[in-house]
Amino acid sequence: MSHFPPEFARLRGDARLAVYVDLKSPYAFIAVRPTRAMARARGVAIDWRPFTLDIPSYIGSAKLASDGKRVESAQRTPQQWTGVRYAYRDARRYAQLTEKVLRGTVKIWDSTGAGVAMLWAKARGGFDAFLDVAYPAFWRRELDVEDPAVLERALAEAGIDATGFREWAEGPGRDELDRINREAFSAGIYGVPTYLVEDEMWFGREHLPRVDWLLGGRRGPAPDVANRSFGEPA
Repeated sequence: MSHFPPEFARLRGDARLAVYVDLKSPYAFIAVRPTRAMARARGVAIDWRPFTLDIPSYIGSAKLASDGKRVESAQRTPQQWTGVRYAYRDARRYAQLTEKVLRGTVKIWDSTGAGVAMLWAKARGGFDAFLDVAYPAFWRRELDVEDPAVLERALAEAGIDATGFREWAEGPGRDELDRINREAFSAGIYGVPTYLVEDEMWFGREHLPRVDWLLGGRRGPAPDVANRSFGEPA
């Protein structure tokens, strides 16, 4: 029996699997392809949802100089720096397994615009295509997620008509993203990738075996954490 409150099932709604991501999360970046592979194997559609992380609230903030190497300014404790460096080292090791480029970001980005662009793409059936364009480019330091014109070009590159995107992003799109974030945070979601399945919430790619087991009707013994690896086809 689940120990989680029923609001996770309510938040998930009609989707069998809802997954929250943020473009500026390295852990969400390396989770996308194995998540797709797991869902494809189960024949389950993924309800992808943007979630805007407030990174400075728990690990402080920092900004690199224009050379992309020196720290120009920072509001972090030594302990926070240690955690940040390990997080990137950890994510980079897994990214390299599938030849992904994952460079540390030059600052704490406001990914609000990217979240709105995700909603625009999702409404037009192009969410996966947009992620495939935006995620690799962002982690190569080639995508300014705070520039609406850059996001428009990314949408167009993904084959999505961006006509009217900027106006929508400043009004209804931002309102929708704020609602999604407010409801998710109120239910207890705090990071990405977060998976909603049945009436349970799981944070982190390492829980994919458990998510898969739940989607498969709980057949057999419940898997331990990370005891199965999902392939990552292109």
